[in-house]
Amino acid sequence: MRSDNSTKGLSKAPHRSLWKASGLIDEELSKPLIGVVNSFNEIVPGHIELKTICEAVKRGVLMEGGTPLEFPVIAVCDGIAMNHEGMHYSLMSRDIIADSIEVMVRAHGLDGLVLIPNCDKTVPGMMMAAARLNIPSIIISGGPMLAGEHNGKAIDLTTVFEGVGAVSAGKMAENELKNIEENACPGCGSCAGMFTANSMNCMAEVLGLALPGNGTIPAVFSSRKHLAKQAGRRILRLVKENIKPRDILTKEAFENAITADMALGCSTNTILHLTAVAKEAGQEINLKKIDEISQKTPNLCRLSPAGPYHIEVLNKAGGISAVLNELNKQNLLYKDAVTVDGYLFERFREKNMGFSKVIADIDNPYSKFGGIKILYGNLAKKGCVVKQSAVADERLITKGPARVFNSEEEACKSILSGNIVKNDVVVIRYEGPKGGPGMREMLTPTSALAGMGLDKDVSLITDGRFSGGTRGAAIGHISPEAADGGLIAYICEGDQIEIDIKMGKINLCVDDFEIEKRKKSIKILLKEVSGVLAKYQESVGDASEGALWKGRR
Repeated sequence: MRSDNSTKGLSKAPHRSLWKASGLIDEELSKPLIGVVNSFNEIVPGHIELKTICEAVKRGVLMEGGTPLEFPVIAVCDGIAMNHEGMHYSLMSRDIIADSIEVMVRAHGLDGLVLIPNCDKTVPGMMMAAARLNIPSIIISGGPMLAGEHNGKAIDLTTVFEGVGAVSAGKMAENELKNIEENACPGCGSCAGMFTANSMNCMAEVLGLALPGNGTIPAVFSSRKHLAKQAGRRILRLVKENIKPRDILTKEAFENAITADMALGCSTNTILHLTAVAKEAGQEINLKKIDEISQKTPNLCRLSPAGPYHIEVLNKAGGISAVLNELNKQNLLYKDAVTVDGYLFERFREKNMGFSKVIADIDNPYSKFGGIKILYGNLAKKGCVVKQSAVADERLITKGPARVFNSEEEACKSILSGNIVKNDVVVIRYEGPKGGPGMREMLTPTSALAGMGLDKDVSLITDGRFSGGTRGAAIGHISPEAADGGLIAYICEGDQIEIDIKMGKINLCVDDFEIEKRKKSIKILLKEVSGVLAKYQESVGDASEGALWKGRR
């Protein structure tokens, strides 16, 4: 066992002395040492119950004869960090999480890992660590939040964000927004829609790193704790059989995940994170492959923000296993892919017909194409991303004048002041991985547009990214970004921008001569930052390759 490096032999007497100072005895040191990585804190609502999940995991490890050793990692709540300096730090936390787990495991020689994430960056960060370290690992998330309720309708965090726009437009009274605020997030868990956290927890399940139910069993259900105990027990089997993440994270596994992603209509952030996890696993998943899979995968689910349903309803319908079963009917999956508990095909189950609308029949899908579309053109030579399942039909093919802003704050001020009108194309630049720095999410401006009733009339493009809660013609990850001299840096107010989501095209309608002229006169901006932001700005890579730090690309 790997832990022998710090527990076995005469020369390791000093090491054992230190283990014993932590309260361990020889019998415990003779068993597999299992790291239990807990992202609990008292800030992030999705993580507030992770102590309970962690205790369940440790009981499962003990049942099977292992020694559980808990250690923490950081976690950021994207919702709380939204629309202020906090969002600069969200994406980078993904890589810090992965790095810190690597440090702890390599420094102490652990035999296996149970990883307990829940919200946006903890899930991919832990998946990246598992792929990088390649020791037996399993993921068990904290689970999704239940939806709230207002006037008899299910609501969630995006309802609150959109309510701000509605109040600003005079379409909602402040006391009604206050009521929504009080009821949108009724308890612990990752926010209730198919937002980034739930998307990535579902991806962990499809990739095979997590047990069935990981992506959909609500945080408050006792079955979530049962699953945590099963994960704790399962890790000992993985250690005994030496089944490692790279045995699971194959090319076929990633293609399965992308297929499920397109069927579910996941957050555009999954593209950023899956490419990063694939790199760590030694696999190559690029935007062209993602688009290729999208073109042949029907969209089967319209979960919030694309539709009225929430993760708890998907769970009642049979969860991810029912979605996979539907996809298998058209042979869209590599069903022999290895998982932490066997093979993918062993997880297939029929959907609960009482909730049949949540998962469409594959021969009668919501759309013949996947939930995410990759666009290319002179504005995005390396590609950009849109959640096409959340775009109104009338915004799929558009052409309009650019309204240009060099930050999210500038754009929000203009939107909430009523300066954006029908057919405008809002351009928010210098918000990419390097330019932000940190590639902030633009949920506030998109929600404001939706709340003001403009989501079907206005497009928004950015080299930043979008929350999974975004709906409307919101096109992000434009690469190259403005800070790297991408064409988005040279757009001028009033320029015509042509967007064809159906055909996957996005172009600035300005001739090459004028563009070259602008490149000589317009100076690229680079924000002066300090501390960890400066380190990130210097080392981060392109969004089209997962925005990984140098050395990991």
